[in-house]
Amino acid sequence: MKIGISCYPTYGGSGVLATELGKALADEGHQVHFITYQQPVRLNVFNANIFYHEVRVPTYPLFDYPPYEIALASTMVDVIVNHDLDIMHVHYAIPHASAAYMAKQIVLQQTGRNIPVITTLHGTDITLVGRDKTYAPVVTFSINQSDVITAVSQNLKDETLKSFTITKEIEVITNFVDLERFNIQAIDAFRKVIAPKGEKILVHASNFRKVKRVQDVVKAFAEIRQHVPVKLLMVGDGPERPVMEDLVRELNIDEDVRFVGKQEQIEEILAVSDIFLLPSEYESFGLAALEAMAAHNIVISSNAGGLPEINIHGKTGYLTPVGDVEAIKVAALEVLQDDKKLQQMKQAAFEQAQKFDIHHILPKYEELYSRYCRMDVCSKA
Repeated sequence: MKIGISCYPTYGGSGVLATELGKALADEGHQVHFITYQQPVRLNVFNANIFYHEVRVPTYPLFDYPPYEIALASTMVDVIVNHDLDIMHVHYAIPHASAAYMAKQIVLQQTGRNIPVITTLHGTDITLVGRDKTYAPVVTFSINQSDVITAVSQNLKDETLKSFTITKEIEVITNFVDLERFNIQAIDAFRKVIAPKGEKILVHASNFRKVKRVQDVVKAFAEIRQHVPVKLLMVGDGPERPVMEDLVRELNIDEDVRFVGKQEQIEEILAVSDIFLLPSEYESFGLAALEAMAAHNIVISSNAGGLPEINIHGKTGYLTPVGDVEAIKVAALEVLQDDKKLQQMKQAAFEQAQKFDIHHILPKYEELYSRYCRMDVCSKA
């Protein structure tokens, strides 16, 4: 099949999943066309079946805010027509679902082809941005105009149905992880640089937005280090990073905390880590947590959103109430002071991650594509 994928090309979960999905589909022999404003960060390998089409947004003095959605829809039309795509799969409702609807109507009018559109909902496009009255009518309309809607967790499906008037069935296809990529041997020299005295290593990775509650990570770590020798790696970047750097200095823990910025090879960091902290106010699924589990990290997360669907309390890690720094500290010390339990839970986390391996999830998308593929193409296959 020839599949078009539109997503945000950044480090967020929706862009990561869309890119990894496209790469896996290309490995299976499908032709995949990425359509977005810059090359996705995870699109870091060459594959003859992968194509990238940059959306160019002209700037004119008339426009205070260049109309990206229109440029995206126009680029979609161009790629659909000139590369004879069989299906469009858009990730994150805003603005991709509405742009895909517009492109679908233009292609239908110009060529008579009715190209199927699949919209995958990822989280804040529904739970935060999509609820804004500025966007809600368009979001609702464009989702309902999709040929099929998927959500990355049962929780997100429930939230969508609660917040919007959806007239179609929403299918749950969970996020996935490339187990082969994350299940790697730790580099001892790397670990010794970070923890020269054998300290345990905690890690947090996110886009440093308020919803991630990064301050809870820092505050909990400050408490934990009073009881056991530990180091903290802060992976990623975003609006809260400068505030967190100031907080680390205020708490006088800067010698044990490293801000390492955005990292494409995060698997190498996770391989030397012990505990992954994710105290988010909301996670539709928690892809970062799943990747950490695949790298044999236990996860201490909030109990918000879809996190309980992957993180099993007391087995693969711990679920704590949102904003409860004391609970994070207690959970961390429970395993940091009992190495046998830490190792047992690390193995359990890895075994849980195996259930979400890409090889289990990819066939679900392929079946979905086949079900909604252009009839003239599928009938010839």
